[in-house]
Amino acid sequence: MKQALGPGALLLRGFAAAADAQVLAGLQEVLEQAPFRHMITPGGYRMSVALTNCGSLGWVTDRTGYRYDAADPETGKHWPAMPAAFLRLARDAAAHAGFDAFVPDACLVNQYLPGARLTLHQDKNERDFSAPIVSVSLGVPAVFLFGGLKRSDRPSRVPLEHGDVVVWGGPDRLRYHGVQPLKAAHHYLLGEQRINLTFRKAG
Repeated sequence: MKQALGPGALLLRGFAAAADAQVLAGLQEVLEQAPFRHMITPGGYRMSVALTNCGSLGWVTDRTGYRYDAADPETGKHWPAMPAAFLRLARDAAAHAGFDAFVPDACLVNQYLPGARLTLHQDKNERDFSAPIVSVSLGVPAVFLFGGLKRSDRPSRVPLEHGDVVVWGGPDRLRYHGVQPLKAAHHYLLGEQRINLTFRKAG
């Protein structure tokens, strides 16, 4: 089921559920090479959301700022390659939302445990804003906050469940978004956690 969230934003209910076995197998491969970690924001705060990356570029944060880097700062090695199931899912979802020929080079993998949240922000560290953002939800339910082009704009609250995919681009590409504090719940595949895969064309 498709649900419009804006002129360039679409929620694809359950879109990723059919491929969750392949996607979760790919996730395990990534985590074996680059485990989750809590990074520090430029302001010195420890993020409540744990993260890792795969693809040719990975999103990182430390006291020097937010950026993309080809290397994992903890190991100095390149981030793991993006699993084929990840790439296929991202491209298919983008195409269903009207963004053909999307080829992401970065996948940020976030792990939410009960109480973890993501404050309203824009995805603006990428070089080219013509490509969309593709966000895949796995595990326990969450409430996605989808705001406007100003931080002060009141966000919509969008419930997300396992397999839901949100795609936004075009006039909606720089909309503020976030995630409300995660409520305790249990998912039969992922336990008490929510995993979010965010695909971007960063370089």
